[in-house]
Amino acid sequence: MPGYSSASSEPLSEFRVEKSRATATLTLLNGTTVHGCFFISGNSRTHPGPESVRDLLNSESGFFPFDAGPSADSTTVLYNRDHLVFVEIPDKDEPARDPGYDVAVEKLVTMLMSNGMRLRGAVRVFRPHGSDRLSDFARAHEAFRYVEAENATYIINVHHVVELAEEPRVL
Repeated sequence: MPGYSSASSEPLSEFRVEKSRATATLTLLNGTTVHGCFFISGNSRTHPGPESVRDLLNSESGFFPFDAGPSADSTTVLYNRDHLVFVEIPDKDEPARDPGYDVAVEKLVTMLMSNGMRLRGAVRVFRPHGSDRLSDFARAHEAFRYVEAENATYIINVHHVVELAEEPRVL
């Protein structure tokens, strides 16, 4: 998979699910930032192609595994999704692999997160014409959504968005 490295070079077992590592930085509610890797499946359960970090975060509630150690001292830690404010991923192409990305309406936004940080960037509204407002984005059922900033791609937890506003487009 492009942008991902193999999680292991051991022989495969019929009971083993092959995973890749996706580098990311977690920002938690308590102010901690954690650098490490998600374990991503080569096949998504919801769409053709590989699983994305956003797919993994939206797949269920509760805890998710994250490799939070330096590469030589790998340490898998379980983090609670409810305490995850946002994730920064270096793979700027991950949002564009979403089905419908090219036809979704783009909105430039600023958002204040529950930890006091303010993020600016573009969000995509995947709704039919007439239901493609920022308020429709805010009410969508998935908790984790992309924000494409100039220098980073974020996956935000909408439960930690305190304020969301559309910015005017500069021509």
